[in-house]
Amino acid sequence: MTAYPTVQVTPLESVKRLGTGWHWWFSESVHIPIGSKIEFSFRGPRHMLVLYHEGVRAHGETWIDDQLSSRLRSISRRLTFVPAGCAYRERHEASAPTRVTFLYLNPDAFRRSDEGDAGPRVHFEDPLVWETASKLKNAIEGRHDKCLPYLGALSDVLAHELTRGDQEMVSGPAVSRGGLAGWQKRVVVDYVEAHMGERICLPKLAELVRLSLHHFCRAFKQSFGVPAHQYQVRRRMDVAKVMLADRTTSITDIALNLGYAQTSSFSSTFRKTTGWTPTAYRREFE
Repeated sequence: MTAYPTVQVTPLESVKRLGTGWHWWFSESVHIPIGSKIEFSFRGPRHMLVLYHEGVRAHGETWIDDQLSSRLRSISRRLTFVPAGCAYRERHEASAPTRVTFLYLNPDAFRRSDEGDAGPRVHFEDPLVWETASKLKNAIEGRHDKCLPYLGALSDVLAHELTRGDQEMVSGPAVSRGGLAGWQKRVVVDYVEAHMGERICLPKLAELVRLSLHHFCRAFKQSFGVPAHQYQVRRRMDVAKVMLADRTTSITDIALNLGYAQTSSFSSTFRKTTGWTPTAYRREFE
């Protein structure tokens, strides 16, 4: 089925299992009938994201490295992220039909986010991650050469969204090691995501994290590796890649949605950042 490790299911004959691989990506769907008692286990060189499409368990538990655990019964629309090398185990006694997708993500394709690597998370809710992961699953199952740039773009966006959601909100205005504290990074990232189509306001960001403008600009670059404006440009281009795959949205509308008054300005920035013109990038999906 695949050349690298996938989830071990016990007993295997109790479930329906279908997997599809495409280059660095692999998607696997598992259907658990009502009343079944199933165990999952996995540890491998790839990240794994679990999407629980539907399911209720009478009893069960989910662990990552025997540290994070959850006994949540209703798991519909939940997600679990297992970083490469971490040990994952899960028990189900299904009291309703259960459908799960495992996405196996090569770290070389699942690029490092500007905010660092995503940590393990069990049974969390995040509509943005769910939507992006679902698009990635569908693109993998499409198995079309023209989808490869789209798969790469979705992987970048998914890495960013997982890392963004993983940053814990902690109180206090302290700056860590010359950079922003965890809560400050989360506040800044959330603001940028919510105002993607607006010109970034540095004084506003500094106010939100309770720092002087000078201190904020220095701390932001220390934390993210680039100035705030350049960070916003990168995020806009990540979103643009995903939007360009949808041919029902014109390039002009994409430019306007991302805050560019002229299509030419958007095209110039996209080409400078990605090496492609928007039109050439979109042709890859024809």
